[in-house]
Amino acid sequence: MLNKQEIGALILRLTLGALFFIHGFAKFQGGIENIVGWFSSMGIPGFMAYVIAVIEILGGFALILGLGTRIISSVFVLLMIGAILKVKLAVGLLGNGKMAGYELDLAFIAIALYLGINGSTFYSIDRMLFNSTKETKAV
Repeated sequence: MLNKQEIGALILRLTLGALFFIHGFAKFQGGIENIVGWFSSMGIPGFMAYVIAVIEILGGFALILGLGTRIISSVFVLLMIGAILKVKLAVGLLGNGKMAGYELDLAFIAIALYLGINGSTFYSIDRMLFNSTKETKAV
């Protein structure tokens, strides 16, 4: 029997997956070289723009499919913590009028933490591959 938690986790997984996929795709659409330059100006190696964009695209797609939800979500938590500490912390929670703050990043962290802790196997490849109702059962 389907419960509300499974439906809620599915909604969170699909939403987070779609948003990260779109963010990664937009980095390439808008000119990844602009992101490379921006990263370099902040002291982040430029090649990391490619790494992060690919993680966002592939990770987002994997979440949509329900493949490795707990692992991908944990990677997204680390990615967002890095974004807050390196880029957004200086502009504050709500931003400074020129740049967005880290409020959205905190929401992404909360969603990713939930999925990292609880997983989401409803309509997932993980469920089909491993034939389980939970990715990992807590003891």
